Amino acid sequence: MEEKEQGEREMEPRERAEPLSEAERGMILDTWARVYENCEDVGVSILIRFFVNFPSAKQYFSQFRDMDDPEEMERSTQLRKHAGRVMNAINTVLENLHDPDKVSSVLGLVGKAHALKHKVEPMYFKILSGVILEVLSEDYPDCFTAEVQRAWTKLMGLLYWHVTGAYAEVGWVQLSSSAV
Repeated sequence: MEEKEQGEREMEPRERAEPLSEAERGMILDTWARVYENCEDVGVSILIRFFVNFPSAKQYFSQFRDMDDPEEMERSTQLRKHAGRVMNAINTVLENLHDPDKVSSVLGLVGKAHALKHKVEPMYFKILSGVILEVLSEDYPDCFTAEVQRAWTKLMGLLYWHVTGAYAEVGWVQLSSSAV
């Protein structure tokens, strides 16, 4: 019961996320250009860390639900494909940062698919955002200055705001983990 109440608080009306400034968009796009050169490897690193540190997230992936070994995960073609989809979705958002309607549309589709088709708890988007920031700052320490990290943190907040907005739009009702 307590878990359900926590989820309901997440879906309450929210303040609009603060938009990125031109300078923040520039910093994000500059660092993303470096990250995206190695998008497959970075995406795989992000998902492996996500699943190792938050194994409950694997429940939504029948193909690698039972994998515990990071090396086995790294070899999984299904995990690699999903990592590619995650990185490409981020890339699409970043290519369209100048167009808030397009960003909203892309993230709305992601949110609705994860809410309706995959039944993924929205909290996993917040957790994944933190993992993304952690991996990027570790893998690219020279360009992830404190200022750049603040811009990326703000971006991840915006992404989460749009995705959870899609959940609210479709009338998301949190399932207890025992119902999944």
